[in-house]
Amino acid sequence: MSKLIRIGTRASALALWQAHTLQDLLNTEGYTTELIPIKSDGDLDLVQPLYEMGTIGIFTKTLDAALLNNRIDIAIHSMKDVPTQLPKGIRQAAVLERGPVLDVLVKKAKAVSLENPATIATGSLRRKAQWLGHYPNHSIVPLRGNIQTRLTKLNNEPWDGAIFAEAALVRLDTNTEEVEILDWMIPAPAQGALMVVCRTADTSMFDVLQQFNRPDVALCTQMERDFLRTLEGGCTAPIGALATIEADQLRFNGGVFSLDGKRKFLVSETFEKFTARNKGVELANALLKKGAASLLQEFKSSS
Repeated sequence: MSKLIRIGTRASALALWQAHTLQDLLNTEGYTTELIPIKSDGDLDLVQPLYEMGTIGIFTKTLDAALLNNRIDIAIHSMKDVPTQLPKGIRQAAVLERGPVLDVLVKKAKAVSLENPATIATGSLRRKAQWLGHYPNHSIVPLRGNIQTRLTKLNNEPWDGAIFAEAALVRLDTNTEEVEILDWMIPAPAQGALMVVCRTADTSMFDVLQQFNRPDVALCTQMERDFLRTLEGGCTAPIGALATIEADQLRFNGGVFSLDGKRKFLVSETFEKFTARNKGVELANALLKKGAASLLQEFKSSS
């Protein structure tokens, strides 16, 4: 393929890091590329919490439209922002090497004791629900914006800490001294992973991108997204899922949480990697039968 490859991306610093990562991979293989930054609805409204915006794919739909309208040839997304059902005419072409998967707490000072009353900032209902389940005496305040904006708000507001994806801080080489890795918090499905999409009909572009696909990462994230899709939870629902592979063993942890953190349905299983194809669906259905459906209905009713 000798033509120019136009890479669609959101315009935030983190999205551009992702796009440059893909551009470097393509350039190394001899392809000519151009970045096309495009603002999404989620980037334009930085005040309203995501769960109140009432739109599926608020960070991806403008790039989807640009792709379908032939303004760009491919797009790269933070995979956790991508709806589990891709639009007609668009297909997943590659899942790149995965970054850190966990959430972290950025604290204001060493003196803060999380065992005492504290105020923690996050715009994620999944993080809020799990945090309140762990620290019921804490208060949660909403936080929106790009990484630097959120860090600045944390510094300026009388909060004790804020929750971030570790991958975002690492990728932007953010200088945050007081960071605690939340290894007890189940991350968002596909957190830390990058998805590249192209038009379904563009088979030559699909073939180009397949060389960058990481099969084990694609398998884990597909399982996590199957779990999310089967629970009928959108990108903002209080649902966590993480699949990891070691040798030929795949370990899966998933959960559905009440908004106040008082109730939860958890699943944790390890099985042979070759049996993983439909496990995300099976484990989600098992949680629904145990009562997780009632929590999800409460979430939908409150949205």
